[in-house]
Amino acid sequence: MTDTAAASTTVTGRLVELGEEQLVLALPGTEYRLHLKIGQRPEGASVGQKLTGTIHARAKRVDKISAGGRYVEPVYGRPRRIQGRVIGGDASSNTLIVQAGPGLALHCVLTDSRQKIADFHMHQMVSFDVEPGARFEAG
Repeated sequence: MTDTAAASTTVTGRLVELGEEQLVLALPGTEYRLHLKIGQRPEGASVGQKLTGTIHARAKRVDKISAGGRYVEPVYGRPRRIQGRVIGGDASSNTLIVQAGPGLALHCVLTDSRQKIADFHMHQMVSFDVEPGARFEAG
């Protein structure tokens, strides 16, 4: 499996809060307010500004599912559970890219040593918990 087009794996949102180590990103057309660690700090960012970048998380065991929607839980706070469709991946870093809603793609490293990218295929629905520390990388 290879990465999809870069544009489809980025997230654009409005900066709601900006701290030293964390930011809060509001996603357009949703109630989501994602609390994310700052990986690559957005240069010159200020509250209210539009930001584009990637969201990275560490997935616990990933389950293949046959029904259900796409979402991140909770709506307000740090991502704890993700469900969505596989839109890409990178075998060298054991990372799945999951579309969890309109304009909401997450790059998720598989942490369960029994799972590899080859276990999943494009457009497959998956569901999993994530470790604390999901981060936003500007750019």
